[in-house]
Amino acid sequence: MAEQMVHTLLELLSGIQMKELIVFIISLIPTIELRGGIIAGYLLGLPWLRNLVVAIIANVIPVPFILFFIKKVLAFMRKHGIFVKLVDWIEARGQSKSSEVTKYEVFGLMLFVAIPLPGTGAWTGSLVAALLEMDVKKAMLSVFAGVLVAGFIMTVLSYGLLDFIL
Repeated sequence: MAEQMVHTLLELLSGIQMKELIVFIISLIPTIELRGGIIAGYLLGLPWLRNLVVAIIANVIPVPFILFFIKKVLAFMRKHGIFVKLVDWIEARGQSKSSEVTKYEVFGLMLFVAIPLPGTGAWTGSLVAALLEMDVKKAMLSVFAGVLVAGFIMTVLSYGLLDFIL
């Protein structure tokens, strides 16, 4: 059965070049996210549009899961004494970023996610939205819009500025 699953996965992934998979995986990683994925895609020689699309798709995949489940997961972990220090750190990180979002709500969340700086992005933006108990639909739209803006910023910087420098 395991062998059949492996064959099925290989068939599904046969059309995907390894470069796109690398960008996809990097764009899924918290704190690195799309910003790192686009730079990696540039360095791997991917066309800018393919790189941008792969990075955006990967970066938004965790958003609904974070918005819907992070508070429950953190509460479960705290209740059962699982990685309590990590839970404290995650909650403190989300709360420390919340003032930046609270003031302007939906637009503030979009800007927070869009600014390509360390500590911002879809993961942290979704965490902040969940901790602030923002409306899930508005939060998803804000985070998605922020990811699009960040993607365009990083693509222009990578394919424009890095091309000029290198």
